[in-house]
Amino acid sequence: MTTVDSTRERAEVAARAGGFLIELIDWLRIPSISADPAHHRDVAASAEWLGAALRADGWPTVEVWDHGPALPAVYACWPSDDPDAPTVLVYGHHDVQPVDPLQQWEHPPFEPLVIGNELFARGASDDKGHVAFHRLGMLAHLAATGRSAPAVTVKLLVEGEEESGSINIRPLLRAHAAELACDVAVISDTGIFERGTPSICTGMRGMVTAEVTFRGPSVDLHSGSFGGAVPNPATALARLVAGMHDENGRVLLPGFYDDVREPTAAERIAFAKLPFDEAAWLAGPAAGSRAAAGEAGWSTLERIWVRPTAEVNGLFGGYQGPGSKTIVPREATAKVSFRLVPDQDLARIADGFRAFVAAHTPDGILAEVRVDEGVPPCRSDVEHPATVAVLDAMGAAFGAEVLFSREGGSGPEALIQSELGGVPLAFLGVGTPADRIHAPNERVGIDLLHAGAEATAVLWRLLGERAEELPRR
Repeated sequence: MTTVDSTRERAEVAARAGGFLIELIDWLRIPSISADPAHHRDVAASAEWLGAALRADGWPTVEVWDHGPALPAVYACWPSDDPDAPTVLVYGHHDVQPVDPLQQWEHPPFEPLVIGNELFARGASDDKGHVAFHRLGMLAHLAATGRSAPAVTVKLLVEGEEESGSINIRPLLRAHAAELACDVAVISDTGIFERGTPSICTGMRGMVTAEVTFRGPSVDLHSGSFGGAVPNPATALARLVAGMHDENGRVLLPGFYDDVREPTAAERIAFAKLPFDEAAWLAGPAAGSRAAAGEAGWSTLERIWVRPTAEVNGLFGGYQGPGSKTIVPREATAKVSFRLVPDQDLARIADGFRAFVAAHTPDGILAEVRVDEGVPPCRSDVEHPATVAVLDAMGAAFGAEVLFSREGGSGPEALIQSELGGVPLAFLGVGTPADRIHAPNERVGIDLLHAGAEATAVLWRLLGERAEELPRR
């Protein structure tokens, strides 16, 4: 990591901090919940708000892409005045998660509240706060360098459906491939390891979700008259999901590990450097979980970041009401998900799950399996000049060594990479595990958003200065 002076960028961020917070609070009041059709108008209002804010900032091209079944996305472009400058695409999203359970919020989720250094609201961290710091970072970059246009051409793609699985992003990317063409994509739907340990993400897992239903008799049957004499779908399904792992926590789907790219020894050493307190993690972010568990031979961080998993997300069937109802249920259903690592293939995993179900379906049971399209895993090159520039920019903003980490979650990053012709990815985010994203009482550190803006401002300068090192596409 190279030491970089960010004094000017920091001053320009500080000079705009008050207005930045006021505008972010205004945006956070819009309940842009993409998963709920009742809030789709709010998603559209959020996109219009962002479009108007970017135009007010001076972005020469701002468009709200609202066509087909997709909820609105916002596109913006600010060309560099250097015709040979590289082009960078920044990805984020403006939709937010549902707020359920509402009763667990200490403050109304769409009435933003500042307490000390923290801003509480749904979307404060994921991902409106991150998109907002890019607005601030651009203005700080221009002011700090005295430029009227950025040192590199910067494009923004701010999606409106990420929290609904980015279900329409593939056709969106294909329809706008020309506008989105770039030399590198910067992903800002990510975070750091923890407040005192800045890091940059170097990869995210992919995901396939599936549902399997076991059907037995055509109606629920009396368990005294028929129990023990006909197959029980709930019992059979329980055996199936219990058989997905061996005693060492390894997934038993056929071919599941065949394509897994193992982490390098250097990566495992780097992960081990991170100050991970497992007991604190269990009690805090893991919400009082009583023990760590998973595939034997791997640390907790490695299980989350670089190992594939199979999880039962829901298991239901038969009587769910008060008291008892002595039946053999007619059907039972399990919802499962698979988190995947490079170089696992989505179709191969889906086929493996179907084969596993077929092998574990007893006589007298009919199985129905549904598998979604899924999102592939992604990984960035830690030696790519763009990743090195992000590392240096984050180091300047945080005034500390920046380490490497990964994320266990999944998103559309790999689709962005593949649909845009294999564009390299770099990650720049400042969220922390304490932000409670997807949970009640989401919050973000205001100072971390300022650091993100400072890192962004420095990044555009560094990429301009190092343009010759950046491979063009």
